[in-house]
Amino acid sequence: METERITEKAQREDSLEIHTRRLRIRFVRESDWKALMEIWADFNRSGYARYDVPHRETAGEAQEKARRWAALSPGREHMFFAVCLADAVIGYVIFHKTPEGYEIGYCFHSAYHGKGYARESLEALLWAISQGRETEFAAGTALANLPSVHLLTALGFVQTGTEQVSFYQDEQGAPLYFDGGIFRRKLGAVSLQD
Repeated sequence: METERITEKAQREDSLEIHTRRLRIRFVRESDWKALMEIWADFNRSGYARYDVPHRETAGEAQEKARRWAALSPGREHMFFAVCLADAVIGYVIFHKTPEGYEIGYCFHSAYHGKGYARESLEALLWAISQGRETEFAAGTALANLPSVHLLTALGFVQTGTEQVSFYQDEQGAPLYFDGGIFRRKLGAVSLQD
């Protein structure tokens, strides 16, 4: 794996920026709300939308969510990263602190699927968040979402369980369930000689 350049910017900016070969990864900013809305609208048009929490934000709701994400990220309990190709936000990655480590989530605009951007950004972020310390990462995805399952396994995650998940209801109000996979990866401490 290529070495990523990680820079802590000035304290006043409360920012972490990661550069990979092709991408710039930084905390979400309030000004990213339009890009987030477009990513959510694109996702809602996909067949995988039924396997995730609904994203129906209006402009005002998207602005408020981007504001909350930007405010929370520097605290390191909940981190929201924008993945940028040049200056365009093409996706985002989320980390939520758990007692065991971090739970992650991600979403990328479909125009950038199949090009390795999700894998490149997640590899860099997993490394940056763990910083050589033993850290467990968990992710959930619908087992029918094969691209997401393949991404997680390519990143070294192992399926450790399944669960019945429902985000939507049928016409009668009954939950519509799907099989969700629980995936985990533990990054261990590394020596400087590795």
